[in-house]
Amino acid sequence: MFECRMRGNCRRGRLLLAAMFCAVSAGGGALAQANTAAAGAEAKAPAYDVVSIKPNKSGSRGTMINVQNDSFSATNVSLKNMLLNAYDVKDYLISGLTGWANSERFDINAKIVDMDADALKKVTGEQRQAMLQQLLADRFQLKVHLQTEVLPTYEMVIAKGGPKIKEVEPPGDDPDADKSKEFKGMGRGSMMVNNTTLQAHDIPLDSLAYSLSGRLSRTVVDKTGLKGKYDIVLTWSPDDGSTAAADSSAPSLFTALQEQLGLKLQPSKAPLETLVVDHVEPPTEN
Repeated sequence: MFECRMRGNCRRGRLLLAAMFCAVSAGGGALAQANTAAAGAEAKAPAYDVVSIKPNKSGSRGTMINVQNDSFSATNVSLKNMLLNAYDVKDYLISGLTGWANSERFDINAKIVDMDADALKKVTGEQRQAMLQQLLADRFQLKVHLQTEVLPTYEMVIAKGGPKIKEVEPPGDDPDADKSKEFKGMGRGSMMVNNTTLQAHDIPLDSLAYSLSGRLSRTVVDKTGLKGKYDIVLTWSPDDGSTAAADSSAPSLFTALQEQLGLKLQPSKAPLETLVVDHVEPPTEN
């Protein structure tokens, strides 16, 4: 079972969603790769036999997505939320959503009925993406295409003075023996982001770049040349103009990266695959 709960202050829980659908690559080609893989899987992917879509008028910012072997459920999701899952794309790389498609929220429940349990366990992530794409095409009349655009990016490089991050040694007989107290209870390769604090244990720096991309709404490309895996603790001030931001003694995210990690972000540009919505219609309620 895969489950993701998203709250307003945690950037819509994109890190958890990324655990199921792979990250955008440094060159921006993963969207095309994911789309190609999903297209290849579509011919043999099962379809959801029963689909229910209802408008959600709660006004809540919270969103929940739950994927099980035989079902998919989403509460208070926008069409953009669904596209993020179905096409493995960052929200800032989606264009063509206007009016209701940007603002309306839905509760979606879909289920596979005629498939045995063993076969359900073998359904791949790419096939599940293809199933969501087909659901959107059937119920929202969605039509999309990929388009390459040269867009602003950030390159993450080593700051003057060198990196200040700790490379993690391979685990010995006791996997927890090398953990300092802030990483106790965290599995290797895990990351937690809570408002303006990021903690990660035993991650490559491209994972950090992916997380920063969601935070900054701009693709961050790892250009450090560092190939190891690292423990990271990063704390910065809010950038939303709130009272908390004004009262915070923490540095900005850009400054925090340099002071705490010895890394910096420098503006650049790169060709990136974007997802363009050509046509979409409101779903009929059922």
